Amino acid sequence: MDWQGWFALSLAGAALLLMSFGRFGPHLVMMGVLVVLSVSGILDASEALAGFSNSGLITVVAMFVVAAGIHHSGGVDLVVKHLLRSPRTVRGAQARIALPVALLSGFLNNTPVVATMIPAVHAWSRKIGIAPSKLMIPLSYSAIFGGTLTLIGTSTNLVVNGQYQDLTGEAGFSIFSITAVGLPVAVIGLILMLVFLPRFLPDRKDQQKFGSMREFTLEVAVALDGPLVGKSVGEAGLRELERLYLVEIERDGSVVTAVPSEERLRGGDRLVFAGDTQAISDLLRINGIVPSVHDDEPSLSKDRAERRLVEAAMSPQSEVLGLTIRDARFRDRYGAVVLAVARGGERVSGNLGNIRLKPGDVLLLEARPAFVSRQRYAKDFLLINDLGTEAPRHDRAYVSWGILLLLVVAAASGVLSMLNAALLGAAMMILSGCCSVGQAQKAVDVPVVLTIAASFALGAALEVTGAASYAAEAILSLSNGHTLLTVLLVYLAVSVLTEVVTNNAAAVLVLPVVLSMTSTMGVAAEPFVIAVMMAASASFATPLGYQTNMMVFGPGGYRFMDFVRVGVPMNLVIGLVTVAVIAVVYDIPVNWAGF
Repeated sequence: MDWQGWFALSLAGAALLLMSFGRFGPHLVMMGVLVVLSVSGILDASEALAGFSNSGLITVVAMFVVAAGIHHSGGVDLVVKHLLRSPRTVRGAQARIALPVALLSGFLNNTPVVATMIPAVHAWSRKIGIAPSKLMIPLSYSAIFGGTLTLIGTSTNLVVNGQYQDLTGEAGFSIFSITAVGLPVAVIGLILMLVFLPRFLPDRKDQQKFGSMREFTLEVAVALDGPLVGKSVGEAGLRELERLYLVEIERDGSVVTAVPSEERLRGGDRLVFAGDTQAISDLLRINGIVPSVHDDEPSLSKDRAERRLVEAAMSPQSEVLGLTIRDARFRDRYGAVVLAVARGGERVSGNLGNIRLKPGDVLLLEARPAFVSRQRYAKDFLLINDLGTEAPRHDRAYVSWGILLLLVVAAASGVLSMLNAALLGAAMMILSGCCSVGQAQKAVDVPVVLTIAASFALGAALEVTGAASYAAEAILSLSNGHTLLTVLLVYLAVSVLTEVVTNNAAAVLVLPVVLSMTSTMGVAAEPFVIAVMMAASASFATPLGYQTNMMVFGPGGYRFMDFVRVGVPMNLVIGLVTVAVIAVVYDIPVNWAGF
């Protein structure tokens, strides 16, 4: 192997390290890799940019729009309404979540499915008296299992299929090619989940983290003829209070949100602060501050057109992780004010400005209306529970399901390719009014698309430089050429990588190595490619390993070790079950002497 191969391997290692640290978003890391490969001459322009025209990637984009149509037409709500009902036990509640979510995730990207289900399950948990911590991990795991049922169940399957077509020139896999392996694994996984998780998941009752505004807001008024009238917020000393944060000013029936330091105070202004409720005495010591002029409900409990209340979970790729809210200049950066922070299911007490943000923290934000639409693209927050979200078009719910069914039948029967079926489905969702053009645009996860497209460049570099062949020979030397053991090692490699980097990147990096191995061994590539798809989806051990895990982390009130405790055994068992099912489906002999 020449220097280009070593360089490609080193670049892959560096990319994995950077993504595992979480300091930079995967899309930034992989786009940086693409630039280096193109500038260095290892790949020419067409090779470096080939990922952006890959059929698998375009199919992923189209399926994002299809999922948006189901979501915005109330299609998922339709399922929730008819299937959840009133179970008597924790296991019964988990089963009512598991079955519909797994089926939905088999045909839709599981991220919007889980995003839609979280508020529904949260409200349902209070109604039936079962802690959200007993239900949120099963929600995520069910979506993960469902993603393995079909080729369109998760973006990773589509991406692997697209890369497989590019590298081999073969026709690729059909929509149900993975089902022979995915269905028995999903059934066994769901049974294991329902048997063991009711006992081992924590029982943390819903703390109503943000249920009462009075728990974390203070209200005072500016004296009508006091010394603060005419002064700016900064001059009055209200910006840098030790345990309080000025959220908004109510004035003459309107609200000034995300208050700037230059805002001039007027007599009778009603000031709303967030922070330590015991600091009210410090606040009232300021000359010109008097108790609130209203005795009715708090200002923040009223609906205002100028303001939206939003719950948001911090993404592992957010650029403000590790910073305090004050140092992050949250108001300036996002146009939103943090009202409270919850971690591990409980509100974090103390001075809001000094709280250091961590992945999975759930923030209650007062934001301007544009905040939610911006975050659909920025992805600093994984979960947006927007209290002002527009109502679904319920009259289009059955239409959206009909479009999805048509898409699946067209792809499964071979009438249309997977790409064309997805494109047609996306177009029909928009034309039928199941989702608007704006909603379709917001549904496309741009960072995910960039990560996938740029990952193809690194995969191509590993292939053309011989680095993939070198890595394949190393794995074959470990397995001694034993087919089933090689499948197990491939699964293990992808599974470990998926826990520290994105599942799409892990799959795209390993696939060229896998194809080199199967070529050397002279065996069919299909069982190995299926192993890559399955391993990239089966990420249970940490909240960071899979996006849906992080989405339920805050709403479920979990701690990191809650995932480790139930997820590591699940990873091991599902890995062994998957390899065993692959051996049976593809008739791979178990030669014990070879071990």
